[in-house]
Amino acid sequence: MESQDRVSGETAGLPAVSAVVLRGPAVRRLLALRREGALSTRHVRVMAEALQVKERTVWRWLAAAERDESAAECPGERAQSRDRFTVTAEVRALLALWKGNVAAVHRELTARAARGEGDPPPSIPTLHRAIRRDLSPGERAGLAGGEREARRHDVFLARPRGWRNQVWEADHVQAPVLVDVDGRARRPWITWFVDCASNAIMGVAVTPGHPSRESVLAALRAAVLREEPYGPQGGLPEKVRVDRGKDFLSRTVTAAFDALVVTVEDLPAYTPHLKGTVEGLNRAVESMFLAALPGYVRQPRPGRRRARPKDEVLLGFEDFTARLLAWVSWWNTVHHPDPLGGKSPLEAWQDDPTPIREANAEELWTFTLEETGRPRVISTRGVRFRSRDYVGAWMTGQSGLRVRVRFMPHHEHRIEVFDDVTGRYLGPAELADAATPEQISAVRTARAARTRRLRQDLKAAQRERYAASTRPGKPERLGAVTAVEASAELAAVERSDLSRLALPDLIPPAAAPADWRTPPSLAARTRQGPGASPADEAAGGVGEPNGAER
Repeated sequence: MESQDRVSGETAGLPAVSAVVLRGPAVRRLLALRREGALSTRHVRVMAEALQVKERTVWRWLAAAERDESAAECPGERAQSRDRFTVTAEVRALLALWKGNVAAVHRELTARAARGEGDPPPSIPTLHRAIRRDLSPGERAGLAGGEREARRHDVFLARPRGWRNQVWEADHVQAPVLVDVDGRARRPWITWFVDCASNAIMGVAVTPGHPSRESVLAALRAAVLREEPYGPQGGLPEKVRVDRGKDFLSRTVTAAFDALVVTVEDLPAYTPHLKGTVEGLNRAVESMFLAALPGYVRQPRPGRRRARPKDEVLLGFEDFTARLLAWVSWWNTVHHPDPLGGKSPLEAWQDDPTPIREANAEELWTFTLEETGRPRVISTRGVRFRSRDYVGAWMTGQSGLRVRVRFMPHHEHRIEVFDDVTGRYLGPAELADAATPEQISAVRTARAARTRRLRQDLKAAQRERYAASTRPGKPERLGAVTAVEASAELAAVERSDLSRLALPDLIPPAAAPADWRTPPSLAARTRQGPGASPADEAAGGVGEPNGAER
């Protein structure tokens, strides 16, 4: 008896939801006991106390289950009507069309029913209940906001952390901060590699404009090298995950990874969850660092633009880069992420006993350069590359030597020269006739002024105004002209075109002889002689015989 009271006391405190869920298994157990002939009143009483219902209620459920076994699935629930409204494919399509607006879906269903294209829809509350019952939260979010919103309700598996330099992840991210770049406000791009085992930022590169393969190569060198000013983290990874970025998959970058024996894992498009380490870093740098900088432009919430102070002074590109690198150092040495158990990323990386594959600085520089593909010859003017001459102090006495040129993309002020036969690195070469900084600034200013002027001219030529409309109809263009004005303007254009083609010193030809039959169209264009009579002029402007001039 005490054991029975103890069991009843422990189960009496079940939550109401759990008690409802246990009704089906309990009734099915009682049915099994009845078929075995072992069912007693005590069993029903204990079950009623556990399910927090009356004893006669359990007997009623048991009787209904004996008549219909389907009643044992959900005892106590109201029998569902066969004509209960359920979400159909049509309703799903309308939810996607109206971005999850249930009221708009109800109006569309009502309009279709009025046209005889379907049954009248239920009330809006019933439609709401059916959508909540038949569609999962992920399906509702996906129909309203697309695949990205639906992915927020998915469950993702966590990869094992592995060991240091086993897997790196790389990505570009545009900083939501305006930075002063040569007098213009720009949003710089950040390219970095992060170690998945320790969350350590291995290498970073900042680009004022849109990133390119040069940004990837610069960040890769910073990630692999371990001496100052990089390191102490570094070495060669076994694998690098990228997300189909054309810069990461370019020929130069792919050749560099292949030469360093690094596997590149090209992830499918629009799958940020497959490289969650670097995506988490992209979110962390904004909330922990970029949001506090002047020029931060991220909107606080959708539909509201954050007003920038008029007297706000933007950071220069150099200052922004210095602050970002200082934050990267703080992340690696001071920050303690929860998954690392109280260690900083650098401490977790250094405590890992996995051997490190080192890379020689000179070899790494060679691997991360783009090659021109054909040999060249050193002349007395240096090395000719892209219609420019490059010279270096080491070229003295090397005229006639066949070499190959490698260069950093978008850095045309310097090239690296290698021997064509042995492949030995010979040295750098600088642009021979490089312009001064003042000249470069003047050229950029002139180009910018020309671009602005051309843009304004094109905009003025294409600017058209239309009248405001309150009723459906064709757009009415303002600035209409009359037919007379249009004819006059077209005639003026035609005259101006002919005047540009005509020669200013053109003398019309003399009149043809009298015995020639000259077409009237040509006779009217001839120059009349001094002795021509009015009748001759009227007849075609025929002058003296043989067209003689006095």
